[in-house]
Amino acid sequence: MAKSHDSDSRKVLEQAIHVERLALAQDLAELSEAQWAEASLCERWTVEDVVAHLTAGASTRMWRWLLSMLAARFNPDLHNDRRLAEHRGATSEETLRRFREVVAGPAGPTGHTAAWLGEIVVHSEDIRRPLGLVRTPPVATTTAVARFFAGRDFTVASKTAIEGLRIEATDGPFATGAGDLLRGPTLSLVMGMAGRAAACEDLEGDGAAILRARLRSNSRTSQ
Repeated sequence: MAKSHDSDSRKVLEQAIHVERLALAQDLAELSEAQWAEASLCERWTVEDVVAHLTAGASTRMWRWLLSMLAARFNPDLHNDRRLAEHRGATSEETLRRFREVVAGPAGPTGHTAAWLGEIVVHSEDIRRPLGLVRTPPVATTTAVARFFAGRDFTVASKTAIEGLRIEATDGPFATGAGDLLRGPTLSLVMGMAGRAAACEDLEGDGAAILRARLRSNSRTSQ
């Protein structure tokens, strides 16, 4: 029964990934060339770069991912930049076409399905927020990502970011931790855990200032 439940849960998460990819593809179809070249919330990456990164994640199987990481000496930035360059098209139209081809494809290179759901949720917001586009994924989707992010550091130091804080969503059931209160929409909590300081504008409580200071400190350290 447990294996069946896990399989069902994975299918739900995979379907959510496909929904969010499709929604992003629809938004991307309306962008101008100038918007494709806009800076995203990801440091160093434009909107088009982020799209190519998402295509790479959905196109790279486990063995290829491991070989790429090994070749990059386990430097995730170098690994990501190489895969991004591989999947970025000669034009924005080609980059979008390549992304559309993976909309219904695999979740990601590993079996951490909730993490790859977080990948599309966070990077979609990385693109939309600077462009003034608004989409709030279903609360079940953002809650699944929030729970994964709060439980471990995987591709982002999400658990570390909220250490010692009490987290409460204002639009859903997500709640965790103890300490200074950090509350707000689940999507904004997810973005904050993913290291996006811009999300702190949507959050409240004494924990908001603490999270903002941590993210700024991490940003300075990584420069």
